[in-house]
Amino acid sequence: MMDWIVPEWPAPHNIKALFTTRKRESDHNPRSNYSGFNLGDHVGDNPDVVQRNRAQLCQYLPQEPCWLAQVHKNRPIWVDTVSNIKSEGDAAISRCSGVVCAILVADCLPVFLCDEAGSVVAIAHAGWRGLASGIIENTIREMRQYSTSKQIIAWLGPAIGPQYFEVGEEVRSTFIQSDSQSVNAFTETDKRGKYYADIFQLARQRLAKTGVDKVFGGELCTFSDADRFYSYRRDGQTGRMAALLWMTSDSSNG
Repeated sequence: MMDWIVPEWPAPHNIKALFTTRKRESDHNPRSNYSGFNLGDHVGDNPDVVQRNRAQLCQYLPQEPCWLAQVHKNRPIWVDTVSNIKSEGDAAISRCSGVVCAILVADCLPVFLCDEAGSVVAIAHAGWRGLASGIIENTIREMRQYSTSKQIIAWLGPAIGPQYFEVGEEVRSTFIQSDSQSVNAFTETDKRGKYYADIFQLARQRLAKTGVDKVFGGELCTFSDADRFYSYRRDGQTGRMAALLWMTSDSSNG
């Protein structure tokens, strides 16, 4: 049985979501930074192992996930048109049943989004660069063009916790220049010019500015739980976990 996380949020019944972890029953990479259920094909792991993991993941999904070439910027991609070539972007959006939006993370924040009508879904890859440059705002703007309800809800998946995400003054200044309230998401460390950043709070602030006030999750730290999560900040070269979100065709189904 896979140790995967199902978001607890009041999404419509036709919205399906999950977040994979590194834990698995058997391990092809014992005692390595890739050990477990690594889904990243760009991090130096054995390609055959990654493909086996992805094939196993697909057994639980309506179709192959629409993987992106993530670039830590602010471009959302509509993934309803299947392509063999990865599109460069940091959020996947869909309004078609069965299309699986997907992003890969190992400390960056996955932001799950859907409208209350169950007519559009999206996942944003929100590292600090994406957050600062507007990936959440751009994604929600795209969603609202096609949503039949306009009311968006969010679930914040596992990411590096506020006690471990150390950043410099340049990162703090970048956020404060665009939103003065961001100052509340930073705490001084005992190192000069260094701060702990609360990526969950930064995301909530961005969501609030777009009118999204129904926000759930944001309690799970990737850095502090090495048994369950990969963490780039903790381990450097390491695996990736997947955040996945899709719609089914019948909104009355559980």
